[in-house]
Amino acid sequence: MRVEIWSDVVCPWCYIGKRRFEQALASFPHRDEVEVVWRSFELDATAPAERTEGTAAHLAAKYALSADKAQEMLDSMTATAAKDGLDFRFDVMRGGNTFDAHRLLHLAGERGVQDAVKERLLRATFTEGEPVADHEVLVRLAAEAGLDADEAREVLQSDDYADEVRADQRDAQRFGITGVPFFVIDRTYGVSAAQPAEALRQVLDKAWEDSRPVQLVTAGGSGPGCEGDVCTV
Repeated sequence: MRVEIWSDVVCPWCYIGKRRFEQALASFPHRDEVEVVWRSFELDATAPAERTEGTAAHLAAKYALSADKAQEMLDSMTATAAKDGLDFRFDVMRGGNTFDAHRLLHLAGERGVQDAVKERLLRATFTEGEPVADHEVLVRLAAEAGLDADEAREVLQSDDYADEVRADQRDAQRFGITGVPFFVIDRTYGVSAAQPAEALRQVLDKAWEDSRPVQLVTAGGSGPGCEGDVCTV
């Protein structure tokens, strides 16, 4: 069973959603037969390499909020993240363009370390305040998560995986995905937002059941039943 997750590395709910999905998957009896693929989604494709204003100031300006209201929203998000074991530090967070980070995630997918790189980028963004558009920072973070540093640098100095990122984004448009995280299971079931772990587990169960036909095992001997218009009595 394949679970594709559209997500961005500067999306706080995506980090929370990752943790909740991991909790759901941990309790799923068929977890070893689940393939997880992280898909690209840019919350703001026009974002600069690094935002110069703080997160609270950016939020206030974007949504025409007072400074106090913006900080209140960030405090609430921080408290929500803490319940899932995450340490959000909006006071040091530096947002920015994530296109190159998504390109590295495609490389990581081919090298079998995509989840580790995704986790490292999220932690770098929300806990450590790293500028995740900076190429040298991206190389260091990717290497810490298992990618070859030289290969990561070569990708960032080229246009490699740009088409793959854009293909993910076209798929998102085709599926009607306008917000993330968004989970797609076997291209059949879609789950939007960072749902509770229990809800995600229910969808996993349903998708698994529907993807596996009933297996018939014929017992020996005969018993009562009907065939055509004749029934044994």
